[in-house]
Amino acid sequence: MHTETFPRKMRRFERSLSFSSLAALFLIFSGCAVGPDFHTPPAPKTGQYTKKPLPSAVSVSENGKLVVQTFRTGGDIPGQWWTLFHSKPLNVLVEQALKSNPNLQAAEASLLQAMENVGVGEGSFLPSGTGSLNTNQQFFNGAAFGAPYLSSLFTLNTANVSVTYTLDVFGGVRRQVESLKAQAEYQRYQLEAAYLTLTSNIVLTAIQEASYRAQIDATRQIVDVLEKEFAIVQRQFDLGYASRAAVLTQETVVAQEKALLPALEKQLAVERHQMAVYLGRFPNEKIGDDFRLENLTLPGKLPVSLPSKLVEHRPDIRSAEEQLHSASAQIGVATANMLPQVSLTGNYGSESLNGFFSPGSQFWAWGPTVSNPIFQEFTLYHQKRAAIAAFRKAKAQYKNTILQAFQNVADTLRALQSDAETLNAQTDAERAAEESLRIAERQFSIGAIGYPDLYNTQRSYQQALVNLVQARAGQYADTVALFQALGGGWWNLAKPTPKGVSLAKAKPAH
Repeated sequence: MHTETFPRKMRRFERSLSFSSLAALFLIFSGCAVGPDFHTPPAPKTGQYTKKPLPSAVSVSENGKLVVQTFRTGGDIPGQWWTLFHSKPLNVLVEQALKSNPNLQAAEASLLQAMENVGVGEGSFLPSGTGSLNTNQQFFNGAAFGAPYLSSLFTLNTANVSVTYTLDVFGGVRRQVESLKAQAEYQRYQLEAAYLTLTSNIVLTAIQEASYRAQIDATRQIVDVLEKEFAIVQRQFDLGYASRAAVLTQETVVAQEKALLPALEKQLAVERHQMAVYLGRFPNEKIGDDFRLENLTLPGKLPVSLPSKLVEHRPDIRSAEEQLHSASAQIGVATANMLPQVSLTGNYGSESLNGFFSPGSQFWAWGPTVSNPIFQEFTLYHQKRAAIAAFRKAKAQYKNTILQAFQNVADTLRALQSDAETLNAQTDAERAAEESLRIAERQFSIGAIGYPDLYNTQRSYQQALVNLVQARAGQYADTVALFQALGGGWWNLAKPTPKGVSLAKAKPAH
């Protein structure tokens, strides 16, 4: 009967105790991770965007028709909000831009990169291993020892497999993966922000183009009127009823008005060039039909998200939240780096002169490894403090992003009210100035008024006509700004996925 000696029993007991303790330690800590657990900050406790209550609607005169823009508090924004302007050429340009804009493609690639980085981080949960095969021929020269008969040539074959598994006892790896996932979500919302910025810029550029075209048309119309009046002044001068000074003054007015056209045409060309770039094309390429204000419809229903929903709808706020989340996880990573790191390592191999894995040539080893930083405490301590400071910075930036978002919405709502008042006033001013000019022209033709009165009436009409065009464009532009300020309805679009990473088409707005 074989009886184990006490030292052998003790060694077995120690190995069993060591393994059991390690397993228990892993089970105890595998469910927790050092560092703060991130929780989404609560939405601001405010019930409105502006100090004064929002009016239920604003009314504007558009091409002689009364258009009422109604604010629908709590309404949802469609994913394709630009279709509310009911312009097919505009819809076509937006769809083309979404397919070919380089900035949007770069944002899509950044999202894909961040998602792949999550996969890289999750690979740390798996064991890591290496394998090697090595064959060396060696010659032993017995002559060096006075025994040449011992000289021989032999081959040493070595095969080895090493596997290491890091026990994420304190959750440093989990916190790192958590940070990577937050960065991927940050890139997702950056993609949504790029999508919103692109679509808004396309619509705003179209509106600005239409505005410049209208101003050019108005200026040419004014030039035609001034040239007709110049002919009248010239005829009166020929008959002796007008002075040479009046002729020169009217000629100067015509030249000054014509001088406005090149600047307006330059601005129109700049807008067209910018539109081409948004579409991913060169400035000399065709980009579609010309835009005019008459071909756009001012949206009558304006959905206004609740203040409590704005933090969910604004891509910049969601991006700032994910940056805060990532910074929070990095505190856990820095904390875990200050604590012992536990890993299991196993080796199995063969070393023989007679080929790989010959009988009796195998060797193996396994066991836990615990490493603890000794001379890095100072560095690791300050790395943790730096991570905490980064979290505080991200928290302040998150709050500032929210404040700016609310300011953005409030400014836009106030601008829409002011635009409506301005547009209505400019409509009345243009109508009155046009009628006043007609009367002045008749009076001047029969000599009832002098040239200075006609000149003043001309200048008033010129300014009123241009101001009306700018006021109409302003109402359209701030309507776009409201959709943009409220987030643009990206949540009604399909969520970007790693495969293709593209924004699917949403249902058109009605």
